[in-house]
Amino acid sequence: MAENHKFKRVLLKMSGEVLMGEQQFGLDPATVNRVAEDIKEAVESGVEVCVVVGAGNIFRGVSGAAQGMDRTTADYMGMLGIVINALALQNALESIEIQTRVMSAIPMSAICEPYIRRKAMRHMQKGRVVIFAAGTGNPYFTTDTAAALRASEMNCDAMLKGTKVDGVYNADPKKDKTATRYDRLSYMDVLTKDLKVMDATAISLARENSIPILVFSILEKGNFDKALKGEGPHTIVSD
Repeated sequence: MAENHKFKRVLLKMSGEVLMGEQQFGLDPATVNRVAEDIKEAVESGVEVCVVVGAGNIFRGVSGAAQGMDRTTADYMGMLGIVINALALQNALESIEIQTRVMSAIPMSAICEPYIRRKAMRHMQKGRVVIFAAGTGNPYFTTDTAAALRASEMNCDAMLKGTKVDGVYNADPKKDKTATRYDRLSYMDVLTKDLKVMDATAISLARENSIPILVFSILEKGNFDKALKGEGPHTIVSD
């Protein structure tokens, strides 16, 4: 591990919207490739990385349910969207010679491995990037909760949430120019102030397992490496 990295093993959580780039929908190959380059930089410095990505760029279960679709069906469709994003990220990583495994909570043996904890741990010990797909495999749970769950199972030192903004604010910085960014928050601060970092289940799970959450902007190249070093603008949520 590089001497100035604060963490040995991390889970990177990204929303599906990050992978859209400037598009309104779907995947932007240039953005996916840039994120892959950032992950490669971390892996080559000795950090063990696993990833959970959302599917908001393809289908969002909650919005599907709001339009009259059965919530369970909508959530399963969202899980399939996550698998699409996971395969795209895997392809980008392997094209730059980073060994990657996609492990799905919903078995899809023709295209990826089923999620088996011990096997995932072994992949990470061998320096492979493991992308966890299909959320928890259950409807009504977000990919934030899936990320907190997998980070706990993998004994991660931290969970890094790559977003479109450089941390957690007291209001939406895109709508409110006076919004201020927090440098540090406790898990209880997030819950009591109803800050939109992650949903309450994910925050509670991270708190129970003492996994700090570091929120940073993944839109600029190199920010993932900076976050791993505790540098650059970010918000850390911990005890």
